[in-house]
Amino acid sequence: MKTELYIDGAFVAPAGGATLPAVDPATEQVFAQVASGGAEDIDRAVRAARRAFDAGVWSDLPATERAAVLRRIANGIRENLADLAALETRDNGKPLPEAQWDIEDAAFCFDYYADLAEADAAQPLRTNDVGDARFDSRVLREPVGVVAAITPWNFPMLMAVWKVAPALAAGCCVVLKPSELCAMTCHALAGIIDKAGLPAGVFNLVTGFGAEAGAPLSEHALVDKVAFTGSVATGRKVMQAASAGIRTVSLELGGKSPFLVFDDCDIDKAVEWILFGIFWNKGEVCSATSRVLVQRGIYARLIERLKEVTEAIRIGAGDQPGVKLGPIVSKGQYDKILGFLERAKDSGARLVTGGGRAEGFEVGYYIAPTIYADVPLDAEIWREEIFGPVVCLNPFDTEEEALRLANDSPYGLAAAVMSDDLERCDRVAAKLRAGIIWINCSQPTFTQAPWGGYKSSGIGRELGREGFDAFLETKQVTRFDHSQTWGWYLDEEEAGQ
Repeated sequence: MKTELYIDGAFVAPAGGATLPAVDPATEQVFAQVASGGAEDIDRAVRAARRAFDAGVWSDLPATERAAVLRRIANGIRENLADLAALETRDNGKPLPEAQWDIEDAAFCFDYYADLAEADAAQPLRTNDVGDARFDSRVLREPVGVVAAITPWNFPMLMAVWKVAPALAAGCCVVLKPSELCAMTCHALAGIIDKAGLPAGVFNLVTGFGAEAGAPLSEHALVDKVAFTGSVATGRKVMQAASAGIRTVSLELGGKSPFLVFDDCDIDKAVEWILFGIFWNKGEVCSATSRVLVQRGIYARLIERLKEVTEAIRIGAGDQPGVKLGPIVSKGQYDKILGFLERAKDSGARLVTGGGRAEGFEVGYYIAPTIYADVPLDAEIWREEIFGPVVCLNPFDTEEEALRLANDSPYGLAAAVMSDDLERCDRVAAKLRAGIIWINCSQPTFTQAPWGGYKSSGIGRELGREGFDAFLETKQVTRFDHSQTWGWYLDEEEAGQ
């Protein structure tokens, strides 16, 4: 199989004819060749989006018509759900039930923003009382323009849709550049969008490497907004590139999220959510609660139970029934995680289980689910995002200590707290410096609720109403009552001549 780019309403080969391999992480075998675009392709795509936006072929349509197209895209995703989920599993390695969940969420996201676009258009025009009856001041909200959407490999289709759906709902035109590691379902999404009848140029897809396609896209002078999800290091580069044109930027970056477990909660319930918080999607989750702080009274018992359940997790290819932990997405990411584990041997942390390649696999990028306890607070595995199935635990005695340890991080994407004392949960949630707080759970994500972080975890919010507003500009329109006379430079007699 060989994919193409999607530019100006047509599937086309990249200008240089280059491709990159799509590798199944369970078998290490190449199963497709992905079109690898470059600066010339990016320029074609951005100019197509610019023409479409400036011509108003999408932004000038009534919200009901835009919403109808978005719902056709949602239906197209649902009609192809089984194939899309299987493709996502093969490309990324995640277990098939997780991929199915992601694809279902992607379809719902288009429906949600279709509804929101219609509801927004039905709202009465906002007016401001400026304190002078001779003036009428209105507030208009308009699409930001051409959006560069640069998306990651951990939730390939879903993360793309988080940007594409609200941007289209708002009336913007989009150039999507997905990660080179997992671009197959984004290519399939382009086919669904094409069949849904979106005008040419409104949505464009350029697959390829970050340096060759992502960088030219974030730097392009005709782009009005850059929406990026990925690493902090790359996010800095994107922000620097966008600053040259003083364009709007939203960044959803990394995390090292804490999970505070108090000693009044049920240990099995805590273990269940700890596991979900770190081993879901193989730990390749920006919000993964990878730093677990446990009150000392249950610390030893919780670790014992966590070890027992972790070692029972079924590992294997994502398309195999009952598998809960698939292979790491790529050889590069696999080697990166092994590097963390190797250096952890000299960190002073206590290895509870795992710590290397999963046993019983001769091929595939499999990492054993790993637990470290009593981790020094300056250890790399405690401070840095690993982006894999690795969790670190430390004890605490008081609520104040737990909060101090939890907030001691350059990141602030998410945090979780578990206790039967709901007043304490609310109190702790208010003190945690993060954009997403979970109480008595970890990782549930809803399209209707805003997503984003504090500190180095990013700028702006996706999802919810905030995710729609992120693709709108605010315009003030003030009108003077022309039957009146201003009379600053001309008195009334002169003004009437």
